Parts: sequence; structure tokens; C-alpha cells
Amino acid sequence: MKSKLVLIVSAAIVGAMTHVARADDWDQRTVITFSAPVEIPGQVLLPGTYVFKLADSSSDRNIIEVFNKDESHLYGMFLAIPDYRIKPSDKPIITFDERPAGTPEAVKAWFYPGDNYGHDFVYPKPKAAALAKANNTPVPSMPEELTQNTTMPAKTMQEPHVVAMQTAPLKAQTPAQNEVEIAEVFAAVDAPQPAPAAPQLPATASDLPLIGMLGLLCLGGGLCLRLVRG
Repeated sequence: MKSKLVLIVSAAIVGAMTHVARADDWDQRTVITFSAPVEIPGQVLLPGTYVFKLADSSSDRNIIEVFNKDESHLYGMFLAIPDYRIKPSDKPIITFDERPAGTPEAVKAWFYPGDNYGHDFVYPKPKAAALAKANNTPVPSMPEELTQNTTMPAKTMQEPHVVAMQTAPLKAQTPAQNEVEIAEVFAAVDAPQPAPAAPQLPATASDLPLIGMLGLLCLGGGLCLRLVRG
């Protein structure tokens, strides 16, 4: 079996995005050029340049939007689960699942530069089962009937369809063609995000001022006692 492919977006493309770096950090906008057809849930993208970014959603699940180069056409909105890399890259990364010879490779995950956590695409159950068997690794899945929600025209991509995806009962398909709870095989789904570092109080340069203050307090107490007794 072939090893899993990883695409690192070229430096030229990364450089083209630097003028909107701050905005991109919010929606993780990434420009990617594919030299061959690739599969995403429910459809195949032809060779060309595309824009991946996160939808503006309050959901605790990731929803990815895929546009054409000038963002005039939305190909769909796609569910994802968190994926994890020990060492983040300084460039965008796309990973692929292997497919049978003569068929487009399937996009597995997308990582934004500098992030340990990326986005693992959720495929309809039949496709997820096939990918799991072909790659000998679990694949996140959703009910097949939700496929139409991801690929419908942008003008009909309204809140009810987004909510349906957000509340979808996600599962995982295993290489043995079993369906299991997604958290059983994808640890990153329930992994807590790193907590902010606790603020550090400034350290004193020396303990001498504190000792001196305690000494003055003791001396003052002794003088008060003498005056009372006198």
C-alpha cells in the first residue's frame, strides 16, 4: 500500500497571502493549487486553484468552505473533525487518502500554517468505508443523506442546512468495515485545547525589605509594651 501523500503549498502561494495575514488567521483562508483532480466529500475538484477557509459559524465542529480562485463560486460547506500534528508547519498542508488507480485522490485533512490542530474532512458513510478499507485507517463519516447539504448552491445554503450538518450524528468507519463512535478512534476530537498560561507575578529582587519591615514591626510592638507597663 502506498504511503499517505502530503501536499505543502508552495512558498509563492503563501507569499501571495501575506497582505491579508491578520484576516486569514480568523477564517484560516488558504489558497491551494491542485495539478490533478482531487476528491472532496460529494464531488471532485478539477485541476486548478481553490480557496479553503472556515465558515463563520458558532458550532463547536469545524465547517470548511471551498471556493474557486476569486471566491465567486462556493463549491460547498463540509464537516470536519480536529486533526493533530505534533510539529506544526510554517506552510499550509493538505494530506490525501489513497484511492484505486485511475481515480482522484481524496483530500483527508487541511492544516493552516503554525497550527498543530487541522481539519479532517468527514465523508458520507459509503465513501468513508471505502477509504478506510483502502488506506487501512479509520475515516470519519456522516449519514449519506447529508451529502446534498454540503453541495447545494450557495443561495440555498441557509441556516437549516447548516444546522443539520452541525447536529449530524458523526461516526467512524474502520478498515474492518465496522462503524464505531468517532471518539474511540480519533483522540483529537475530545482533546482539550491548550489552556492559556497563568499570569506570572513579578518576583521581588530580594527578601531583605520584607525582613526589615518585620523587624520594625517587632521593635514598635516592644516599645508599646514598655510604655503600657510604665
